[in-house]
Amino acid sequence: MKSRAYSRLEILALAGLRMLADALPRRRRAPPATPRRILIAHHLLLGDTIMLTPLLAKCRERWPAAEIVSTCPTAYAGLYAGHPYGVHALAYDPYDVQTLRALRAESGFDLALVPGDNRLSWLARALDARWIVAFAGDTPRYKDWPVDELRTYPVTPMAWGDLVAGLIDGNAPAPYRVECWPAPAADNFVPPVAPYCVLHAGASTPLKQWPADRWRELGTWLADRDLPVVLSAGRGEGLLLEEIDPERRWCRYDGTLSLGQLWHLVARAALVVCPDTGVAHLARLTGTPTVALFGPGSALLSGAGEFWRDSPFTALTVPDFPCRDQRITMKRDVAWIRRCERAPGDAPNQCPEARCMRALSTEMVRVAVGARLGIAAARVQFSHRS
Repeated sequence: MKSRAYSRLEILALAGLRMLADALPRRRRAPPATPRRILIAHHLLLGDTIMLTPLLAKCRERWPAAEIVSTCPTAYAGLYAGHPYGVHALAYDPYDVQTLRALRAESGFDLALVPGDNRLSWLARALDARWIVAFAGDTPRYKDWPVDELRTYPVTPMAWGDLVAGLIDGNAPAPYRVECWPAPAADNFVPPVAPYCVLHAGASTPLKQWPADRWRELGTWLADRDLPVVLSAGRGEGLLLEEIDPERRWCRYDGTLSLGQLWHLVARAALVVCPDTGVAHLARLTGTPTVALFGPGSALLSGAGEFWRDSPFTALTVPDFPCRDQRITMKRDVAWIRRCERAPGDAPNQCPEARCMRALSTEMVRVAVGARLGIAAARVQFSHRS
């Protein structure tokens, strides 16, 4: 049954009943000293979902014996099939009431953490979470009604992944290691012969897309150095790749890969170059040398931060670009954030062209790629031997 209204009504009814029960005399809510079951409630895009990894790691380090359950958009659930950090991911689609029914079978949590939209605090209460922690500042305020503990965003600038780990107390988690995340299945996928470089041109908005002629220049530069090029884009973005390589000189995947297959394509690459998008975060999980092109996005907020500090990841950006001046993330106004979430267009408060992406010259990208390929030299040689 595909209807957001049905899911919302069921969540509100369940959460409302639990909140009424909590209002009874002698029934007090209190934070658990040692939670046995933990829920992380979210419905985020791929990049933001992956950036929750420091929170998963911190929960596991602080409560080694706890059962950790995370909601997850249905399309990403397979990414967690190997239970990274011992986390069990459950598919959730607000438009599919059947996924809510499956979640209800898991009801009963000592602690729930809501890292993004506080609307998910209602889902957490509906699933009988006994103590709910979320970030303050979301709007409208009714989203906060089920929340027991609101935490403020830090005043110190940091990556969002490190920031969300602050939903619980304690030391920062140990830096990420590739072996902490088992590779998902990739049925019926034969990757290109390594070594190769993945140029992923797709992005969530045209304002994050790098010009096609620059992708073509970069691809030619790599091919001239005996590094085969593989073009990639998301579903419905095939025209981007056609514009980059109309002669079809290079291997391409234009939205035909599953997330598991995309993982293996990225994992076996000598290098990934892509805009600030989900593929950049996926490459951090696989440990693949990456150059991520940041235009409207914040290279600080979406960058490697402390948790991924050992990752071979270059966030390429033009610092303090004039129109990267918005302070909002996850509907919170945060003084130190500088990013741009304008929609493409000519209307007021829209952006007619991606000047911030055009400011990243081919030469800037080549320099960053050259540095990453130097770090990746041993990996490239190994690929030749295999």
